[in-house]
Amino acid sequence: MKNRFTLNFIVIFVFSLMVEFIFRVISGLSIFELSTIRIIFGNVILSSIIAFICSLMKYSVGKWIEFVFASVIAIYAWLQLGFMNFIGVFISLQNASQAEAVKDYILDFFGSFHKIYYLEFIPIILLLVYLIFFSKRFDNLKPIKIKRLVLNSLLLIMLSTNIYYISITDDFFENKYTALSNKTLFMTVSNQSSAIASFGTSTFALLDIRTTFFSNIIDEPDDFKFINDKKNNPTNRAINDTAWNELINNTTNEDYNKLNNYYINQPITGTNDYTGMFEGKNVIFILMESVNDIFYEYPEYYPNFAKIANGGWNYVNNYSPRNACATLNNEFSGMTSLYSIQSLCTAKKYRYNNYPEGVFEVFNSNNYQTFSAHDYTEAYYPRSTIHTAMGSGEYFGVQKLGIPYSNEYINWANDDDFMKEMLNIIDDKRNSSNKPFMTWLTTVSSHQPYSVDSIQGNQYYSMTDGTNFPSDVRRFMSKLKILDNGLGILIDGLEERGILDDTLIVLYGDHYPYGISKDHLNKALPYDTDEDMNAEQVPLVIYNPNMEPKIIYDYTYYLNILPTVANLVNLDYDPRLYLGTDMNSEDFDSMVVFSDGSWKNEYAYYKASSNKVYHYQNHYTDSDVARINNIIETKMKISELSITTNYFKYLGTNLTKIKDKLKEQNICLNSEKDDYINGTHKALIEVEEAEVEVSDGNNLEDDEIR
Repeated sequence: MKNRFTLNFIVIFVFSLMVEFIFRVISGLSIFELSTIRIIFGNVILSSIIAFICSLMKYSVGKWIEFVFASVIAIYAWLQLGFMNFIGVFISLQNASQAEAVKDYILDFFGSFHKIYYLEFIPIILLLVYLIFFSKRFDNLKPIKIKRLVLNSLLLIMLSTNIYYISITDDFFENKYTALSNKTLFMTVSNQSSAIASFGTSTFALLDIRTTFFSNIIDEPDDFKFINDKKNNPTNRAINDTAWNELINNTTNEDYNKLNNYYINQPITGTNDYTGMFEGKNVIFILMESVNDIFYEYPEYYPNFAKIANGGWNYVNNYSPRNACATLNNEFSGMTSLYSIQSLCTAKKYRYNNYPEGVFEVFNSNNYQTFSAHDYTEAYYPRSTIHTAMGSGEYFGVQKLGIPYSNEYINWANDDDFMKEMLNIIDDKRNSSNKPFMTWLTTVSSHQPYSVDSIQGNQYYSMTDGTNFPSDVRRFMSKLKILDNGLGILIDGLEERGILDDTLIVLYGDHYPYGISKDHLNKALPYDTDEDMNAEQVPLVIYNPNMEPKIIYDYTYYLNILPTVANLVNLDYDPRLYLGTDMNSEDFDSMVVFSDGSWKNEYAYYKASSNKVYHYQNHYTDSDVARINNIIETKMKISELSITTNYFKYLGTNLTKIKDKLKEQNICLNSEKDDYINGTHKALIEVEEAEVEVSDGNNLEDDEIR
């Protein structure tokens, strides 16, 4: 304590480390692991820099710089806890657009904070007490000489930086399960949960700033090995790769070549007993806003959904993991069978991308008429642009539908109005074309807010009288009733038109109603939503009135929906271009993958942020877990590269050109073949005529005859 630098450093370091340790305890991360060493020395570096700055100031000024710094890092950690709890991901500058969505539901956001989160303010309170009551004894402390200040700071920073570097690059600090090395994670911050767990909140904030504004000068370490998840076994689904191989031979772009070689070497999922079960049928996808398993649990309130769930294939272990932009990203993944980019509102940022293998184009190419609709505006997501770029024949927003709506805190559009209007549109489409139709509908009525009164939240509030459910749960259940009414209108309308038997309906929830605290949800559900990502569990039902109902216990999620339906309808498609798998195939693995790389099935739950495995049954070895993580990380990296390079547009456009070229060459070849055959036939006739002359005149020499 002989100089201000030492004093400033100790004060800043102690309080910043307290913030980090409290964060780890609240987040369920262990303090007693190797990453803690990295976090400690990261805080040494940061504290040294702040202490140096404070030591250049008057002591009274430096004290309050310390307080402001400590307050900023504590509030930042507190907000990170809140964002993870509310939207399922840590906030970053890359997904800052979601902060606007939080702003619109600010009451729900702060209302979702657990009381324990406020422990993050203990360091600020202690620091304030120190500054007011105890720091005066150091007022007469002489400032350190500038040369000594610089020397002390540099020595401390250099020592800490070397230790920090070792903790990032040395194999001793690597986790046996993780697919991402510490160095890759440090350079790319590609997984926010893992990055915060590995480097702490303060360092993550700095890495986030660097990655956002200087990503163009950052080279990702080339230490990741792409692997396939299955052997390429013989298949009964024939695909001609002549055009693709020619494209590979003529492509020089490194990224496209990497993606070409990955996709073409993926196994081709074969046909099965369910292939073509609904060939030629109409298909309706319904993405249900903020629907969780409460929809399953209370058939007395929701008879229409109960009819669908009990009459179709009911996937009771389906999940829709949240990410930076849960509704649109999970819609995007359902439409493309690709992972969205965790840190981005993916479809919004890459709204002009094309996906020839996506749900609209694959149905278009199989002689379907396609259209899509959502009963809200473009206020959050530009669906009209996104869906059109993806191949939707026509998009209907709430204004085009002509449905009444208002501010979300007053009244969303009603899903029953939505379904009535969609029946009219279906009539128009059927009258204008003999083709079967495929449509994608995204509902809205069950969206938050739930913490305040609203027309829809109160409309069926009395329905749950006597349940003792919290008021936010009851408002949510009231809104679900409106969705259920809409489903009933749709089913009855299809039946009245005589096309229900000729229609396959696929429904899944985009995410659980995260505007409600998990403690409150637990009162209405038979399982603990805080345990092992259970909160992310949502309905998935595939329904046709003529199918044999069944309950399916395999673990699954939105990536598997499109390839499953494509096989059921017997579309001409390439299953290698989907990162999900047909759920009826032998290749299907029961598993759900969460946005941060965590995963879960009937055997285990792997938590990526803490790199821990929780076994339900003794099924996986350490090498098994490491391999699964590498497969998942491979797919996420491949998916991200596919999206950022607009790979599927490149693939689709060039394959079409090459196939057209090969077709023209084949026509020319067939024409030449016909000419050759015709010429040969003419020559044979001339020979026969000559032979007749010989036999008749018998006056030609042998050479002439030949």
